Amino acid sequence: MHFTYCPHCGSKAVQKEIGDEGLLPFCEKCSVPLWDMFTTSIICAVVNEEREVALIRQDYVSATNHVCVAGIMKPGESAEETAVREIKEETGLDVVKLEYIRSYPYEKKEMLMLGYKAVVRKAEFQLSGEVDSAVWVKYEDALGLLREGSIAWQLVKEAIGQGRIAAGDR
Repeated sequence: MHFTYCPHCGSKAVQKEIGDEGLLPFCEKCSVPLWDMFTTSIICAVVNEEREVALIRQDYVSATNHVCVAGIMKPGESAEETAVREIKEETGLDVVKLEYIRSYPYEKKEMLMLGYKAVVRKAEFQLSGEVDSAVWVKYEDALGLLREGSIAWQLVKEAIGQGRIAAGDR
């Protein structure tokens, strides 16, 4: 989100030189720089002890490709709490182990996605209303169901290719 008006007082922002950052919107009334804002979200490669990845379908995201569990962080919630909550809400699965992989800027939607590998015990899915379907997919088949190069594809590739699926995850 790019500010034209101050979200605190409603005054029109002016451009002001702010240190090494260059010109930024600035509220003269509140004396605050108005940094561009983005939404912070999580995305998870949900894996089980049988070397499978849970991939979901959400028609509002893609009618042709599967995706990973993802969701927006709520105020006061940590990224880890968001990951556990979203996995439970969307698939009905409980996280046994959660490991941060890396962040992924998603400029198209002005988001920063924090990527995790989430280990769960294999079980039947209990899908939320926002998930159309879910499947367990063997590691070697997972990338073929995701849009090549997408954030989900990058995350799954990293999560299953890092050698981190080891005895401790079983």
